[in-house]
Amino acid sequence: MNRIALDMPVVGECAVAECAYNVSRSCQARAITVGDGIHPGCDTFLAASPHSRTTGHHAGVGACKTSTCQYNDDYECTATQIAVGHAGQGASCLTYQQRALPNSTGQPDKPQS
Repeated sequence: MNRIALDMPVVGECAVAECAYNVSRSCQARAITVGDGIHPGCDTFLAASPHSRTTGHHAGVGACKTSTCQYNDDYECTATQIAVGHAGQGASCLTYQQRALPNSTGQPDKPQS
């Protein structure tokens, strides 16, 4: 088997106990994909039991399809690490922060009176 080594953010914690890759709040998938949506989901989530036998490593974030996140740069996550948990339905990236959108005039926003 050929192996490659990549630098990617880690899944620091996963609170989705029903995921097959979750062992003691640690994601054991090799890498996850964060999907798009209001609550960016973990596309790698798999509801199954028993849980993964693999232990001793943390999953990385291989791709992020959430272009509105401030940590997304060319579909890759730039956060140091992420947390996955329940937000909305299913497993979601809890580290998601909406990217600041520039205003249309190019001028700084003024407080409204």
